[in-house]
Amino acid sequence: QVQLVESGGGLVQPGGSLRLSCAASGSIPSINVMGWYRQAPGKERELVATITNGGNTYYADSVKGRFSISRDSAANRMYLQMNSLKPEDTAVYYCRLIGSGSAYWGQGTLVTVSS
Repeated sequence: QVQLVESGGGLVQPGGSLRLSCAASGSIPSINVMGWYRQAPGKERELVATITNGGNTYYADSVKGRFSISRDSAANRMYLQMNSLKPEDTAVYYCRLIGSGSAYWGQGTLVTVSS
């Protein structure tokens, strides 16, 4: 089993920045992909960004140029630097890890972008 715990969410004004963290623990597959997803009120959960063990990244078009995903594999942590935040970025952000045929989710952290 893998446990994922997100942190770093909160209230920020439009144009501001936040940095989310995801701490992984347990039996973490050596080869895995980690990612951030988000779910806004009344909407389906959507992919934000992913990163592989090797550091290959993918971003949704809606966040390209504003968000940056990174990971510290030695510390089993993943990060999401979010800049130039918009009200439409308001959502619960979830950490996900996929490896060895299984997928795990964190409990989510709320990001609210509002003036």
